[in-house]
Amino acid sequence: MRKLLSILVLFITLNSVAQIKAKVQKVNGIEVYLLAEPVREYETLKGGGKGIQWGSAITGGLINESIATKVSKYIKKLAKQYKNENIKFDAVVYTNGKQMTAIKFTDKKTPENDRIAIVQKIEGIPFFVMSEPIKEYEFVKTIGGGIKWKSALTGGLINNSIEQDLMKFAKKMKKKFRKKQISAIIYERGKKANAIKFN
Repeated sequence: MRKLLSILVLFITLNSVAQIKAKVQKVNGIEVYLLAEPVREYETLKGGGKGIQWGSAITGGLINESIATKVSKYIKKLAKQYKNENIKFDAVVYTNGKQMTAIKFTDKKTPENDRIAIVQKIEGIPFFVMSEPIKEYEFVKTIGGGIKWKSALTGGLINNSIEQDLMKFAKKMKKKFRKKQISAIIYERGKKANAIKFN
């Protein structure tokens, strides 16, 4: 029994160490959990797509929206749709693809759980998307996103998902992460991200 209890405690300890937490941003007053799981309890309402990226289509796929702009469009579309249906939501969660899900929190907000999330990884690298690490860190390097070939080849009619855009940053930093030269990547806004190292 004692051995089983020791294994269970070790598993819980390892699991909590593996979880990296962040404080997420708000967009138009809505909490945004991008590749991040809220620590608060919640219920799912429904998702919404963003629609055609006309700026990208008009320029033949050479100029694309930033991730922050895509997120803002998702939220505006959901807010308009839900206002018409008289549905209130607290936050949006994005995990992959080209859909976001609106959620409503079912527990009480506290200073310990307010806008706190567990971040996911891309290519094994913890990714803070429009969120700030709870742990202290130092800046290492700025990463450019590069050309979005899918958009350029289709004249801007087919564009990357948010996850695909982030994957470009992660692939550029994969070697540095394996060599422990960086700990994570932060994307705030615009078309660049920052590689960081935890203190």
